[in-house]
Amino acid sequence: MADSVNTPDAPRSLRTPAPGVSLRQPRDKGEPMFPDGPKADPAGSHFERRIRSFQPRRSRVTAGQAEALRRLWPKWGLDIDGQRVIDLAELFGNTNPVVLEIGFGMGEATAQMAGADPDTNILAVDVHTPGQGNLLNLADRDGLHNVRVGNGDAIILLREMLAPDSLDGLRVYFPDPWPKKRHHKRRLIQPEFLTLAATRLRPGAIVHCATDWEPYAEQMLEVLTAHPDFENTLPHGGFAPRPAFRPLTRFEGQGLDKGHVVNDLLFRRVQHEEQHPQQPTDQPPTERPDRG
Repeated sequence: MADSVNTPDAPRSLRTPAPGVSLRQPRDKGEPMFPDGPKADPAGSHFERRIRSFQPRRSRVTAGQAEALRRLWPKWGLDIDGQRVIDLAELFGNTNPVVLEIGFGMGEATAQMAGADPDTNILAVDVHTPGQGNLLNLADRDGLHNVRVGNGDAIILLREMLAPDSLDGLRVYFPDPWPKKRHHKRRLIQPEFLTLAATRLRPGAIVHCATDWEPYAEQMLEVLTAHPDFENTLPHGGFAPRPAFRPLTRFEGQGLDKGHVVNDLLFRRVQHEEQHPQQPTDQPPTERPDRG
């Protein structure tokens, strides 16, 4: 056994943090934690101030998460700055269908779904730095090449950075319910959000929402049912059984243990005839207007 009294401490830079222990390196004031990683506010002041549906959560980044951010963010990360339209085929390196997931927590469910369906690309967006690092770590560990991690505001991503009809699905699992009535305006699933999302979803694309907050589930069902661009995948309407492809997450399990009821909603992006009128056979087709 080493002599704990006479053995000098190892230099701080050489100590190996225990698993799950926060990695804190001294930085100059104003210096970002990850110079080549996710930015604190990628869109900056380029866009209007508005009520947001998310609230950034500050928590410590573990050594493993920090290492994943430094090593993998330049390859698999995307800052949502609103300054360009993304070529999704270039981003993923293939032309497979792309599903946008808004709010992935620590990324366990995202990684499981990506592993179970490697031919579907997942663009997963969140503002939680530890979760971003954890998902990158999971993707690297499991050899998942169909996951990209977006950092920032999903509204700016949809409105400024995605082309019309570029998405094959949208997933919103357990978003912040903003339970107080005065905060309901902050909820993500609103008519205006669905109208924007519809412009980026191909006809037939599936919107899948899940929540354990029953009043929010009822609002989601009401708003989606009333929206002309979406139809319930259930012939008789209502909530859907949890599909097998959505993993039971730790967060969801905790809610079920507390007696919460989890509701899934599966709606399809519909095709309107007036959106794509039939071209006369004796005239060349006209270009479709850019709905962005």
